[in-house]
Amino acid sequence: MEMRRFGKTEMQVSAIGFGCWESSGEYGEFDDQEIIDAVHLALEMGINLYDTAEAYGFGRSETLLGQALAGRRDQAVVVTKFGIYPQDDVHHRDSSPETAQAAIERSLKALNMDYVDVYLIHWPDRDSSFEDAMAKMEDIRSQGKARFVGVSNFRPEQIRQASNGGSVDVVQYGYHLFDRRLERFVFPTVAELDCGLMTYGSLAHGLLAGAYTRDTVFPANDWRARGKAFNLSLLSPDVLSRNVDVVEDLKTIAADLGHTSAQLALRWVLSNKLVSTALVGFRNPDEVRANLEGLDWEMDADTRTRIQAVFERHGVDTAPDVWVEEDGLGIPA
Repeated sequence: MEMRRFGKTEMQVSAIGFGCWESSGEYGEFDDQEIIDAVHLALEMGINLYDTAEAYGFGRSETLLGQALAGRRDQAVVVTKFGIYPQDDVHHRDSSPETAQAAIERSLKALNMDYVDVYLIHWPDRDSSFEDAMAKMEDIRSQGKARFVGVSNFRPEQIRQASNGGSVDVVQYGYHLFDRRLERFVFPTVAELDCGLMTYGSLAHGLLAGAYTRDTVFPANDWRARGKAFNLSLLSPDVLSRNVDVVEDLKTIAADLGHTSAQLALRWVLSNKLVSTALVGFRNPDEVRANLEGLDWEMDADTRTRIQAVFERHGVDTAPDVWVEEDGLGIPA
């Protein structure tokens, strides 16, 4: 497994990280033991970074990860997040100092750990001062409950505001072949501040793994049934057929190289050296094996050109002028 520098933390993390959103229930049903077995295999295959959040099943994902890492804590870099809570069928945001303190206590209890390696604010809470929120994160660090702190899904200017209250060591955003919005605005800030960069949705939430057809319908309890993924039309009926066609063309490119579409997609993300770790959600050991095998290669310029031509041929805008939130605000110029 390739290891990469995790920004200013100076930790070394696996280029592929284990994303635990899959064990939240928001991707449909799953088997607890298969998740635990997947974590154990991932450790054996060299994955050392595990990303979860209090919001993932509101404690269920953290509890499962803690069970899986029992007796193996020293082998893992554990990341968790706080700050979104259910309220009137929506996720209310709260990153106030009081909430942050209570949340880290809940997360450590669920994980059955004394500390986490990285603690992140999950989404920007506009009702709280970003500077004050980051100052509280520094306080949590000083308590020994987190080694490093940071933010997730913050706009570049919000990262800078937060950094006035403390060091933003790590950031996390969605990034994949269908969604390259980060390249225009977030990446320069990440490079300037030397943040460790975690990217999620590496396989476009299953699309780039070739898991869907034009007729795929998601269960009502699966968040993908909404069609939009972080304010980007990805799986909605009006674009699903086109996007499936894109993946079919990518499979051809991958096959020419002796790889799967998933391996092609992961290698594309990792070809950007700003990315410290690309998160992939695993539901069972078979998925771990399928995604980790065949990644020991570098993507050349010709392959990148062929990939880009596929998206242009199908008319896919991979960097629309909308941010990851459905707030009616465009990305600032």
